[in-house]
Amino acid sequence: MKKPLLKLTSLLLFCLCSISFAQQDFQGKAYYMSKTTMNLDDFGGREMSPERKKQIEARMKSFLEKEYILTFNKTESIYKEDEKLEAPGSGRGFGGFGSSLTGGPQYKNVQSKELIQDQEFFGKQFLIKDELKSLEWKMGTETKQIGQYTCFKATATKTVDEFDWRSMRPRRGRDRDNSDKEEGKKAKDSTKTDDQASKDVDPMSEVEVPKTIEVVAWYTVQIPVNQGPDDYWGLPGLILEINADRTTILCTKIVMNPEEKEAIEKPEKGDVVTQAEYNEIITKKMNEMREMYGGRNRGGRGGGRRN
Repeated sequence: MKKPLLKLTSLLLFCLCSISFAQQDFQGKAYYMSKTTMNLDDFGGREMSPERKKQIEARMKSFLEKEYILTFNKTESIYKEDEKLEAPGSGRGFGGFGSSLTGGPQYKNVQSKELIQDQEFFGKQFLIKDELKSLEWKMGTETKQIGQYTCFKATATKTVDEFDWRSMRPRRGRDRDNSDKEEGKKAKDSTKTDDQASKDVDPMSEVEVPKTIEVVAWYTVQIPVNQGPDDYWGLPGLILEINADRTTILCTKIVMNPEEKEAIEKPEKGDVVTQAEYNEIITKKMNEMREMYGGRNRGGRGGGRRN
């Protein structure tokens, strides 16, 4: 009897909230905290000195822990980082790729299924325009309280973009194991400092991204909009929490109908590309950097022989 009663209660609550929201031209702001966990030991941290490891972990913190604001109405939203003044050199994980892989404001229109991502990549501005992809949510009956809102659980399997840094992990398999052994031998014989060694590493060559991840969402029908943080949407209420692989996005504050409403506008500056076209641009740039680093390394070794 508990599950049917719970479903009936949630349905009635959703209907009542929908009626009240339909009677006004409302706008809301949801504040989120995003945190991605990453074990530095998996990315060569075991070979670093304790001091160097602490330095990198401190720099990575601002890259892995961020705050965002979702400004939304019935059909549109803008999701952007709540930017704060950072220490020089912070947030530059993956050898400098960090600042290029994190995006700017993201626009969603759940009615027209439009997604626009403002993205800067190595000093060039892009507008990634694509169709807003739907997830096949499985609705659950489990609930929990987030602030003053009762939230319901939903789960889905999500296809991951090949350059989604939040799900990057060390490449597995025999080749990876053999590579680790060779690097370990070289490290013992090398007189390079940690800073010198890090410059010789291709930041993306030893990582991979899973094709799919499991996502757990918590949404509230007390705010009956099909919106959510990042590119998540499609539930009968605002998504207040997302658990996706190693990333958690949690709503910390909601302001409904603020006195000063913010215009929800589409990003307009940048070269327009699709996600597939943008990935091709990243791949080309990575290949160029790999060749450049490789040339430097060969030149350095040749210089050593001459001396």
